[in-house]
Amino acid sequence: METVLLYALGVLILLVGLMLSIGLHEVGHLVPAKKFGVKVGQYMIGFGPTLWSKRFGETEYGVKAIPLGGYISMAGMFPPAKPGGRARTASTGFFDTVMQEADAPARRGSTMISEAREASLDGLEDGHHRAFYKLATWKRIIIMLGGPAMNLLLAILFFGIVYSGFGVPQVSTTVGSVSACVLPITSERQECLDTDPAAPGAAAGLLPGDEIVEVDGVAVADWTEATEIIRAHPDQTISFVVLRDSAETELSVTPILTERYTFDDAGEVVLDASGDPVLEPVGFVGISPAYERVTEPVTAVIPAVWDRAVAVGEVIITLPGRLYELAVSTFSGTERDPNGPVGIVGVGRIAGEIASLDTIPVVDRAAGMIELLGGLNLALFLFNLIPLMPLDGGHVAGAIVESIRRGFAKLFGRPDPGPVDTAKLIPVTLTITTVLALMSVFLIFADIVNPVSIL
Repeated sequence: METVLLYALGVLILLVGLMLSIGLHEVGHLVPAKKFGVKVGQYMIGFGPTLWSKRFGETEYGVKAIPLGGYISMAGMFPPAKPGGRARTASTGFFDTVMQEADAPARRGSTMISEAREASLDGLEDGHHRAFYKLATWKRIIIMLGGPAMNLLLAILFFGIVYSGFGVPQVSTTVGSVSACVLPITSERQECLDTDPAAPGAAAGLLPGDEIVEVDGVAVADWTEATEIIRAHPDQTISFVVLRDSAETELSVTPILTERYTFDDAGEVVLDASGDPVLEPVGFVGISPAYERVTEPVTAVIPAVWDRAVAVGEVIITLPGRLYELAVSTFSGTERDPNGPVGIVGVGRIAGEIASLDTIPVVDRAAGMIELLGGLNLALFLFNLIPLMPLDGGHVAGAIVESIRRGFAKLFGRPDPGPVDTAKLIPVTLTITTVLALMSVFLIFADIVNPVSIL
C-alpha cells in the first residue's frame, strides 16, 4: 500500500509541477502583453470545460478540466484582410488551438480564413490600437518568446537545485556491492549456481562500505584507477588497503581471468565487423562502486543545461525517425528505446516509479523528481521555438518575416506592405495542429502498450 501511495504522490507532484510550468509559461506571455497594451481576454490553465474562473479587470483568469496546456487570448493576433476590417483574437496555447479548430474540417479555403478573421472572443470595440498585430516587431517577439523564456528559467532553476543543492551522483572509491560468484559477461542469469566460481573480492573478505585506499601499493584517487590495476593483474595476488570502521585494513586479492566488454573513449561498447561486442581477457574481482552526490558550483549549471538542451534538441530534430522506431517496437512487441520520445503518460509513470523506488534514499528520489521537471521545462522551451504555427516560434517567425518585408519596402522606396497576413496560414496551422495532436495520442498509446520503465 505504501508503494502505491508513493507512486500516486509522484504522479501528483509531476502534475502540479507541470501545471505550474504551464502557468508560468503563459505568465511569460501575459506580463509583456499587458505591458505593451495588448487587450488580453483570458488567461487559462488547461483546456476543455472551465472548472473555475474569475474576471479581474478586462481579463478572465481560470482553470480548465484537462491540465495539459494553457493559453492567453490576445486581441488582434490575426490582422484584418483590409484596412478597417476586424482582427481576430487568438491564443498562445497549442491545445487551445486544437479545441478552437476542432470543427475546421467542415470549413475550407477562404471560408475558414474569413471566419477566423471575423471571430472575436473579446473584440476590439475601442479600436485596433490595442491589437497584437499593431505592435512593433520587437514587442511581438518579446511577447511570444516570454513563454519559452520562462520555461528556460525554470529549467535552469530546477537543474541548479539538483546540481548545486542535492549534488550530482558520481562514482566513489567506496565499494557498493560485492558479487558472490563470477558469471560470464554474456550470461542473462543473475543467481549464482554451485558450479560458478567464487568471486575473488568476496573470497578475500571485501565488504560493501569499504573505502579503497590502495591497490597493489598504488594510492587510488578514483574507481577507474583501481579498475585498471585489477584488470591488468589476472591470476596475480595483489594487495588491497581499505578503510573500514575508520581503520585501515589490508587484504590479499587474486583477480580471476575472465572476459569483459571493451569500451572506447566515449564509454561505448566496441563492436566488431559483424556488430558483436568485442571481449577482452582481464582480471576480475567482482566489486562495484557506490555512488555519492557531489555538489557542483553554480557556474556548472548553465553548461549542464546546455548539454541537456543539445540532447533534447537532437530528439526533436530526429523526431520523425524516432516515432517510426517507436511504432515498430510498439506494434512488434520489441523493447522500446529508453532515450526515445515519451508522452505525458510515460512521464507520469517515470515520476511514479521514482517516488516509489524504496531502494534509493529519499534525497535521491527528490532530486530525481526535480530533475524530471527540469527536463520537461527544457523540452517545452525547445519545442515552442519550432518556427511553425501554432507554436510560439511560428508567431516569432511571422513577425521576423514582416520586419524583413517592411525593411526591403523602405529600402527601395515602396509602400508599406502592412502586416503579414497570418490568417492565410490557418489551413497549414490546422494541419500541423492535427499532426501534433495525433502524435500526442500515439505517444500516450505507446506509453500504455510499451512503456518506458526505470525499474
